[in-house]
Amino acid sequence: MSTFPRDTSIQPSYTALFADRYDDWFAASNTESTVGFLAALAKEGPPGPLLELGSGTGRVALPLASLGLTVEGLDASPDMTAQLHAKPGGNAVRVTLGDFSAPPEPADTGRFALVYAAGGTFAELDTQEAQRRCLASAARRLKPGGRLALDAHLPEALATRGTGTQPVDTPGEGFVLRTRTLHPARQQYTSDYAVLDDGRMRHVRVSFRYFTPGELDLLAELAGLRLVRRTGGWSGRPLTDSSTHHVSVYELPVSPP
Repeated sequence: MSTFPRDTSIQPSYTALFADRYDDWFAASNTESTVGFLAALAKEGPPGPLLELGSGTGRVALPLASLGLTVEGLDASPDMTAQLHAKPGGNAVRVTLGDFSAPPEPADTGRFALVYAAGGTFAELDTQEAQRRCLASAARRLKPGGRLALDAHLPEALATRGTGTQPVDTPGEGFVLRTRTLHPARQQYTSDYAVLDDGRMRHVRVSFRYFTPGELDLLAELAGLRLVRRTGGWSGRPLTDSSTHHVSVYELPVSPP
């Protein structure tokens, strides 16, 4: 029997509880490839600033800004945003606190050359309606010819290889165990994190909505976007039957179809 004090409640927000340890526990191995992909993509469209949906602690936004790109963020968490601004170069990234599925302010309409969401952030909008609103909002933020890029699980790979319980590789102190459960009836999955830190065990649940690439294309089309390309990850490798994720890139046409 464990002798650790336990807080067994499901906490409402992992961002509020773990912002100061987020980078230690959830460090992504694909940051370099993500930044490289987006930096190259920024050169393909019109000139202008970049906007990250769910900028978090700045894992992607800060390296992009260090390349001389103008990067802004939109995030719902003041705690994560405080971590971003506390890092070297953090003041270079202006972050607006808010819901990235909500319509943009008039001043942000047609202002960005590239809007992106990385690390599965788009799927944290756990209803189809929220995802539809997000794509419509992103399209309104883009300049004509601007691009939208986001990543997501492939549902088939998620169902066959992405569920179950496994430890999260954490370079820092503490121990994190993730249990991912699929809920096909509502086209969602949940990730339950058991986090042991400072002798205390806490439980956080995050809900996601998965979707097929075809559904995403349809939602994007409804927003006035067209698919430019789809890859098997931020490395740019081809999408194949063995891929587990995809990165989809859309464009706001210069002239409406």
